[in-house]
Amino acid sequence: PVVYSSAFTFHYLSALMLPTITGAVYLQDCPRQHYIPVYELVCGVFNVFLALLTCLPCARETEEGGQTTLSRTFNVWNSLVSTFLFCWMICGSVWVYSIYPPNYNQTVAGDAYCNKTLYQFAFWTTTMGYILLGLALLFGCCVCICACIYGIAKD
Repeated sequence: PVVYSSAFTFHYLSALMLPTITGAVYLQDCPRQHYIPVYELVCGVFNVFLALLTCLPCARETEEGGQTTLSRTFNVWNSLVSTFLFCWMICGSVWVYSIYPPNYNQTVAGDAYCNKTLYQFAFWTTTMGYILLGLALLFGCCVCICACIYGIAKD
């Protein structure tokens, strides 16, 4: 089980590093909207930070079910980073979707371009983020509805 857990953790962190790598590699390759590589870079760094923050053993509750001061501090940081990432996603959406469809050809004079790999990666990671957020909200609503129905049926 430990081997599977560490393999999963490695692949998970590797996937979280992709935006950082993409943003760093193509940092100067989108003059049309120069914030797109920065958006990807920051997303990757903060997602890895958030993943590592939640994996730390000191961030967990005690065996008695209570929280230590350290675990409360980690919960606050987790909330702050999550809020920042949500706001950053909105900013990134403005940057990414505002230039759709971009010019991918850098040889055309007078028209700013954006690297195709960078733009499509940013477009689809942002779109997938919204899809996952929508599914999470839908799942949460379904759980609330089921809880209400179960609570009414129980009475």
